[in-house]
Parts: sequence; C-alpha cells; structure tokens
Amino acid sequence: MNFVKMQGIGNDYVYVDAVNQKITDPSALAPRIADRHFGVGGDGLILVAAPTDAGKKLGADVRMRMFNADGSESEMCGNGIRCVAKFAFDRGISKANPMKVETQRGVLVLDLWLERGKVAQVSVNMGPPILKPAEIPVLLTGVDRVVNHPWQQVLNMRSMLPTAEWIAASGLADQFTCVSMGNPHVVFFCRDVTRIPLEAIGPKIEKHELFPKRINVHFVQVRNRHELTMRTWERGSGVTLACGTGASAVCVAGVLTDRSDRLVRIALPGGQLGLKWNDADDCVYMTGPAVEVFTGTWPEA
Repeated sequence: MNFVKMQGIGNDYVYVDAVNQKITDPSALAPRIADRHFGVGGDGLILVAAPTDAGKKLGADVRMRMFNADGSESEMCGNGIRCVAKFAFDRGISKANPMKVETQRGVLVLDLWLERGKVAQVSVNMGPPILKPAEIPVLLTGVDRVVNHPWQQVLNMRSMLPTAEWIAASGLADQFTCVSMGNPHVVFFCRDVTRIPLEAIGPKIEKHELFPKRINVHFVQVRNRHELTMRTWERGSGVTLACGTGASAVCVAGVLTDRSDRLVRIALPGGQLGLKWNDADDCVYMTGPAVEVFTGTWPEA
C-alpha cells in the first residue's frame, strides 16, 4: 500500500489513495500505521476516496475519511482536509478549484492557492457552527447554547487531578463554551496556556460523562481581540500540534463570549491559522498551509 505523510501546521496524518487502492480495515490499520515508534507516525490515518452517491449528488469531487490514532473514526479534521485537497490535486485525482470534499460534516468547499503548479495554501469553508447542546452533543438541559457555562457545576475539574493549583496558576476562567464544527469541542479560556497540565487534564475532560461522544478539549489565551493562542487535547489522539476544527470552534467561542472579533489569527504549537466567522452566511472560514513530508510503502492494507 502506497502512502503519503502530510502535515498542516504540525497536525500530521498518513494519507492513502483509496480511489485506486483497496483498504480493507482502516480502523485496525490506523493505530499501527500512526504509531510513532513502530509505524509511519502521525495523529492518525486519512483516506482520500471517491465520493458516495449522496456526495456526488452534492457535487463532491473526493471524499475524506479520517481515523484517529486509536482507530476511532472522526467526522472532520480542518488541517487534514487541507491536505486532502493537496493530495487530490497534486496527484490528479481531482483538478477542481474550488474543490468540494465530502466529509461526515457534509460537503465542504475549498479554495486552493498554487505555487509552481502544486497546492501550498488552502482556504476551507468549514460551514456554520453547531451550538445546540443536543447536536454537539452535550448532556445539558434547559439551555439553548453552552456559552460561558460554569464548569464547577458539571465538570468539577478540581477533583480530577491530585492537585488543583494549576487552576489558579493558569488563570483559568470559571466558564466553558461548547461548539460543534461537525465534531464536538469544549473551549476554556485562561490567562496562561503554558500552565495547563494538558496531558493530565485533557483525557479526563475528553471522556467525561457530560460528553456522550467524547470531546476535543482546548485551552485558549487571549492576546488581544485579533490574536489568540491555544493548546489542544484531541479526541482519540491526545496532545496535537494543531486542530483546524478546534481553531474554528475557538474563533466562534471567542465571539460568543466577547473576547475576540470575528477575524482572528490563532497561534497553535505547530503554527498559525487564519479564521473568520462570517456574519453574512454564518460560516467559519479557515486558511492555512498543506505540506507533503514524504512518501512510502506500507506492507499491508
């Protein structure tokens, strides 16, 4: 099986052409091929496949299937979908520009920016945010949106770790906000993201009973109304250098809590993304790089 290692600001996946190759069990393949010691290494596995019949009716050029490093399948990946477009365009699977990519979030439209005939940057219409608790999903009743909701009432993070000193040290705000960009996200704002024990607290929140489909966890520091810094614990993958859907959710959360404007630059450990929550169509637009690292052959499919 031929593969390509690609990354979008450090959010790296193993990409496979599933149009011309048959992948029999991607859920079982993902943990092996994503292993950073015994496999290729990455945050997971992404298949670039032919669109389904439903996707074709909506004009999709290709289909994206994303599997986390633990083998679970996710709905979407913002950094991953940019690399899907580069993979498909550079290899002639589709030369459409804009390109329409079918995901479990729906069919998304991507504008491709070329350098010397190959894709270098991609702007993605991530669609409108989903804010209803039942659709994120978050098991909270009596609220239309989970915006600035007191975490002490439902998460009790003070009891999750042996010490709660990090809460005061990081300047963690007392509230959290939840957003779905086709996959679920919870956003916490703080004064200093470097003081968050992400490796310890991330998995506790991800698997909390409040989130029936687990959740992606983000801690965010506001530099000013146009610049944010975030760190991510990604559902099924752990600490990652970047999360595109997460950055989209953070953009929305910043606006909803009046911490930032609709047009922001977000710094992640792997690099920066440009985000805009467009008032006219309610869609979030994300722009960032797509980079091919190397190609190879895996002994099984």
